Amino acid sequence: MSARLPLVLRQLGRLQPPGPPRRLRELCLASSGGGGGCGGGEGLLGQRRLRDTQAGSSRGPGSRAPPARDSIVRDIIQNSKEVLSLLQGKNPAFKPVLAIIQAGDDNLMQEVNQNLAEEAGLNITHICLPADSSEDEIIDEILKINEDTRIHGLALQISETSFSNKILNALKPEKDVDGVTDVNLGKLVRGDAHECFVSPVARAVIELLEKSGVNLDGKKILVIGAHGSLEATLQCLFQRKGSMTMSSQWKTPQLQSKLHEADIVILGSPKPEEIPLSWIQPGTTVLNCSHDFLSGKLGCSSPGVHGTGPIAEDVSLLAAALRIQNMVSSRRRWFREQQYRRWRLHCLKLQPLSPVPSDIEISRAQTPKAVDILAKEIGLLADEIEIYGKSKAKVRLSLLERLKDQADGKYVLVAGITPTPLGEGKSTVTIGLVQALTAHLNVNSFACLRQPSQGPTFGVKGGAAGGGYAQVIPMEEFNLHLTGDIHAITAANNLLAAAIDTRILHENTQTDKALYNRLVASVNGVREFSKIQLARLKKLGINKTDPSALTEEEMRKFARLDIDPSTITWQRVMDTNDRFLRKITIGQGNTEKGFSRQAQFDIAVASEVMAVLALTDSLTDMKERLGRMVVASDRNGQPVTTGDLGVTGALTVLMKDAIKPNLMQTLEGTPVFVHAGPFANIAHGNSSVLADKIALKLVGEEGYVGDCRGPS
Repeated sequence: MSARLPLVLRQLGRLQPPGPPRRLRELCLASSGGGGGCGGGEGLLGQRRLRDTQAGSSRGPGSRAPPARDSIVRDIIQNSKEVLSLLQGKNPAFKPVLAIIQAGDDNLMQEVNQNLAEEAGLNITHICLPADSSEDEIIDEILKINEDTRIHGLALQISETSFSNKILNALKPEKDVDGVTDVNLGKLVRGDAHECFVSPVARAVIELLEKSGVNLDGKKILVIGAHGSLEATLQCLFQRKGSMTMSSQWKTPQLQSKLHEADIVILGSPKPEEIPLSWIQPGTTVLNCSHDFLSGKLGCSSPGVHGTGPIAEDVSLLAAALRIQNMVSSRRRWFREQQYRRWRLHCLKLQPLSPVPSDIEISRAQTPKAVDILAKEIGLLADEIEIYGKSKAKVRLSLLERLKDQADGKYVLVAGITPTPLGEGKSTVTIGLVQALTAHLNVNSFACLRQPSQGPTFGVKGGAAGGGYAQVIPMEEFNLHLTGDIHAITAANNLLAAAIDTRILHENTQTDKALYNRLVASVNGVREFSKIQLARLKKLGINKTDPSALTEEEMRKFARLDIDPSTITWQRVMDTNDRFLRKITIGQGNTEKGFSRQAQFDIAVASEVMAVLALTDSLTDMKERLGRMVVASDRNGQPVTTGDLGVTGALTVLMKDAIKPNLMQTLEGTPVFVHAGPFANIAHGNSSVLADKIALKLVGEEGYVGDCRGPS
């Protein structure tokens, strides 16, 4: 578009009160309109444009006409709009967002970006920082956006002096729509332009030259004052067009001779005053893509360039449009990758030995690949996994929202197998099946297994990682603590058991009023019911929300659960074998005031908390299920639940990480979900509903999920 556009926007932004955003049509009109505080011709490119206008009548029939600047930008934005509409038609929830970090209060390009994004149907957000923001402050904002899954692209509008390798490479390459990171630049140089972002400024230069009818093949191009990613990108793009590219800084002794030789001059930074304009040969095409020019910091006094070649264009608006195009193109690639595809899985090679070594020897002889690499191979995003060491990771439930529109794969149950003397049971068959499908037939498949209990692991049965050359590795990680899910269940179960006995103790030793005052305590002079207490009031049929409004009878009903100790079914648990804890007496300490009863320890994986974990399909659902667990009966024979005790929230907090399935791998490097455990889920048999649901989405409609089902 016209070089006058930044000046027009500056006047609009600084001299007029903010108004409704202008559309692309208005921007084009503003950029092509006459007048302006600078006379429309005093910028570095403005003088060339003014001179070209004055010489318009002398242009011969064979002369190149300037490109239709408005139509270039309009075509790019219209194409981007159509692509977005197509993608949103397939997925209405698809709403890509571009974030721009701006340091300083110069809003020249902010309005341009906003209007172009609105015209294309793209959401855009500006993060405005003070002009004197430090490197660390800018990086902090970048890192926040890197981890924000709602934002899909990131551009920087900061002063040239603020750019540093540390800042540029803090950007996630997949969000770097300006192509400034080393990763994107390296892919471009290597020839993988279709897999990376290319600088929109450099692309704008090429686009303007080609649209002007300039044949770049064989041209001598001089890039002056550019550095970093812009210089490298310009050189790479020009060389692929067959141009001979030279780079120079303004203080180079041979600059004058280089300017005389050049057919095209690209200015990457403002021209120093001491460099005469006469050094630029008449007929030379000049384009200005300096940082200060693009950000509008070059005012009307910027020195001009004399010459009679094609019009020197302002690349700022075109670069903004190409940034939008970069964003849309990346989202199209991302959308395509979300569709079903066969995994590009790097499988691990087996080296079978005869006689077959022990399971532990086979496991230790294989080196597992890094779990983050496995996650990437099966389509997980970096922010969808939480890595535990090198070989384990938890998968976040947000994945289900991302893949909610993807068809499920096929579900294969491996059930009811009594292991042979050699140990071929459900786990071994399941693992062997998915290894055959994925490692040998190139079919997406996932194994879903239960996490073994340490009771059987240290008992007669042993581990549950499979056997022979059909195992989950590393075996020790699988069979022992894994990521601590069973320990979380142990803590949650025993917290509830402690709450039961503690409640009985307090009810036996306090009056109704004292008990009520402790349950509904005054905090900073204010007494109010918590959400879980309001739920208990509703269950009791008491429709009051003011703690002081309850009658004495209502206070008694609310405060006392009247648990009958002989009906308590909730036991304490641990996950290793100890037969001497199968029947115990609790409450023999002096502080328990003579309240003692017979109790027992069960194995941790038999806890109802484990059953809830295996059946739940979300954190909210798990909280509701935990709150409905019956732990005893009161003296009237009515059930007492976790919600009545008021510990539902505490149990949910303890289980907030355990709800996420664990990702591991087989001996051949195929994916495995390990979740929940045995005993408590015998009734439904599978590992967990969540592990199955996530695996079915990841394998796609032509993939398979193998799941063990049946008793341990």
